[in-house]
Amino acid sequence: MTLQSALYVGRVRHHRFRPRPHALCYRVFWMLLDLDEICGLPAKLRFFSRNRFNLYAFRDADYGDRSGRPLRHQIEEILEEAGIAHDSGPIRLLTMPRILGYAFNPLSTYFCYRRDGRLCATVYEVHNTFGEIHSYVAPADISEGALRQEADKVFHVSPFMNLDMRYAFTVTAPGERVSVAIEGSDADGRLITAVLSGKRTDLSDATLLRLLATHPVLTLKVTAAIHWHALRLLAKRISWRPHPAAPEHSFSLGRAVTAHAKGPMKP
Repeated sequence: MTLQSALYVGRVRHHRFRPRPHALCYRVFWMLLDLDEICGLPAKLRFFSRNRFNLYAFRDADYGDRSGRPLRHQIEEILEEAGIAHDSGPIRLLTMPRILGYAFNPLSTYFCYRRDGRLCATVYEVHNTFGEIHSYVAPADISEGALRQEADKVFHVSPFMNLDMRYAFTVTAPGERVSVAIEGSDADGRLITAVLSGKRTDLSDATLLRLLATHPVLTLKVTAAIHWHALRLLAKRISWRPHPAAPEHSFSLGRAVTAHAKGPMKP
């Protein structure tokens, strides 16, 4: 049986436009994990484990409500509460695994499909460096191509941005390529863009070893890069905002703007 789980190798780009420009770009890779396949992956991969230490690992309690409950059940509960019809089709998670025991995922994306293969929703699980988690869930109704969604920002991510913003998501669901582009705007217009994009490659021990060599200690570098660029923003005298209270609800609902878009936005 062909695995639906895969690897995507690519880049993350951020661009801030105001009050002073700031940009970053770094190489990264993600695992696309079909939630129905996770249990069986360790038997197929020598260097990947679930809830155990390995070169690469997936730990259930890193996601959702952190209880370790099956993620499929948690996402299905969110979809039901959000009023999004889902008929127990595949749910696939795009995320960075634990590497040598460490992981930090600013964004993990669940692609939720109906049994007929149509994408019905995306869930964007956001982690900040203060140990908090919030998800944005938005409906979709496409089978291929890109979609556009919007959601009000309700969750504190960066001390250099306020909450009074709106996100626009432009997404190409996983195929030969995947992309998630986020544009953040406030009352004065576009403030920031973030684009992750990658090309699909097979999930195998050989590829995992190669990525360990070409992207060493990737997840640790992500955390280090966040703090390094925070220092650079401070040096540019961009104002520091106080940390607001986390939202009471674990997720907030966005909306689909249009079924198709031309492609991911460019920073």
